[in-house]
Amino acid sequence: MERLHKTNNFPEFTGKVCPAPCEGSCTVAIDDDPVAIKSIEWQIIERGFKEGWVKAQPPKKRTGKSVAVVGSGPAGLAAAAQLNKAGHTVVVYEKDDRIGGLLTYGIPDVKLPYDTVMRRVRLLEEEGITFKTNEEIGRTISWEQLNNDYSAVILCTGAQVPRGVGDVPGKEANGVHFAMDFLTQNTKSLLDSNHENKEYITAKDKNVIVIGGGDTGVDCITTSVRHGAKSITQFDINKIKEDIRMDNNPWPLFPMTFAKEDGHKEAEAVYGEDPRAYQWFTTAFVTDEDNNLVGLEAVQAETSLKMETRFENRSLELKKFGMLILFY
Repeated sequence: MERLHKTNNFPEFTGKVCPAPCEGSCTVAIDDDPVAIKSIEWQIIERGFKEGWVKAQPPKKRTGKSVAVVGSGPAGLAAAAQLNKAGHTVVVYEKDDRIGGLLTYGIPDVKLPYDTVMRRVRLLEEEGITFKTNEEIGRTISWEQLNNDYSAVILCTGAQVPRGVGDVPGKEANGVHFAMDFLTQNTKSLLDSNHENKEYITAKDKNVIVIGGGDTGVDCITTSVRHGAKSITQFDINKIKEDIRMDNNPWPLFPMTFAKEDGHKEAEAVYGEDPRAYQWFTTAFVTDEDNNLVGLEAVQAETSLKMETRFENRSLELKKFGMLILFY
């Protein structure tokens, strides 16, 4: 456990959600499959918790200095853990009602269970870190008060504003949502009431289009499958990747090769095909007279160092109660 924690504060988190760029840089990956570093670390830490090897290790002495950490996501928790280990007194401020930030509300519970996050938080509390929820700097506590009360302040607030879609017509339509709004509301409702309070954006019986081919897009797929979506399509502006490394993607770079994440496999099992649609670029959201989303217009895109688009406009109609989740 000591060796594992020397290079990774939270191997139980990365073992579940990290894309594992280290595996692509493994020397074995030069001409063979790499060592499964991610899975090995996860197995070690889970065995450690099960066998009682992972124990709180509070610092033997305190420095007399105090630090406020603003934000309890992965960056905030890691900063707090390191500062506490050095002997400083650490208080973590979180504006939401639960600790974890992105780990709790940005990643679906099925992918990273909340119990796993809280297991580590309780350990950090045993080591002397104080956590305060529902504390928003500038609202419940002032910046001046933080500066006066602590030797130092570290900001770990994360990205709070989505990138948006520019000037695409119809982006304000009913049924167009940002991914983090969709994921956060889903998890909060799940943890608060097992979805009984209905305070979340539901994909049930809707034709869902996820714009963006990254991990957050996959999380939207996973969540939509569990809601009972009528259909799911994921727009990826890039070409489909090859099964093996290309000459311009040599070791030790991250391997840009074709892969199916669990969300893709789940959607394929439920709907009969891989949900991804490649080289699509959205140019407009189509609405009815009540500003409800009913479809979208897109062009096929040729992605290169300089993106060019072939103007073959195609209307992709969402048949009923259309919904679209944006990932940017």
